[in-house]
Amino acid sequence: MKLTFIDWKLRSYSEAWEQQTEMFNALIRAKLNGETYKNNIIFCEHPHVYTLGKSGKENNMLLNEEQLNAIHATLIHIDRGGDITYHGPGQLVCYPIINLDEYKLGLKEYVHLLEEAVIRVCASYGVTAGRLDKSTGVWLDVGTPRERKICAIGVRCSHYVTMHGLAFNINTDLRYFSYIHPCGFIDKGVTSLQQELGKEIAMSEVKLRLQQEINRLLDGKAG
Repeated sequence: MKLTFIDWKLRSYSEAWEQQTEMFNALIRAKLNGETYKNNIIFCEHPHVYTLGKSGKENNMLLNEEQLNAIHATLIHIDRGGDITYHGPGQLVCYPIINLDEYKLGLKEYVHLLEEAVIRVCASYGVTAGRLDKSTGVWLDVGTPRERKICAIGVRCSHYVTMHGLAFNINTDLRYFSYIHPCGFIDKGVTSLQQELGKEIAMSEVKLRLQQEINRLLDGKAG
């Protein structure tokens, strides 16, 4: 089953969202019309941006427009699930635009699969990560006062075709999370691989490891 990985490198959120949406709509059209299509998984980084999902609360953004300008960031309302999150340089963003029917996956199982891929990548660096009840994403020190999030997940799905995806903190400037209540949480921290390991991590290396894990997990589901 053909799965294409595309690296957009650094790309503005608005441009990436527009291109994602085009690919998403094209895949849905092809699926409904019985035409051929490709499943694509996109990697990229974004300039500083905050995105607020459909169920998000405005007051989880703690800065006004002038303050956002001062830190060279923007705020965009988008069509994924979830609340507010941050994207910026040093964070690996992954956008799978795939037909879940090909992999016999429901939406919950798909989110679980994305989480598992990140958990495995963290383990490959000696970082133990896991899941938090009633919350998507990947967390460290679950069940302790030091719970902190290393990867946010928010997806949109229509006709079992997906877009949006995950944001994995690698060498992220974590100060940018202090300007929001990430994903609506006010009592939990955020972290990155760099923070946990005490050194900068090669983004190209993490991309390769995440690609391999997603490939393995989806291959195991393909029928």
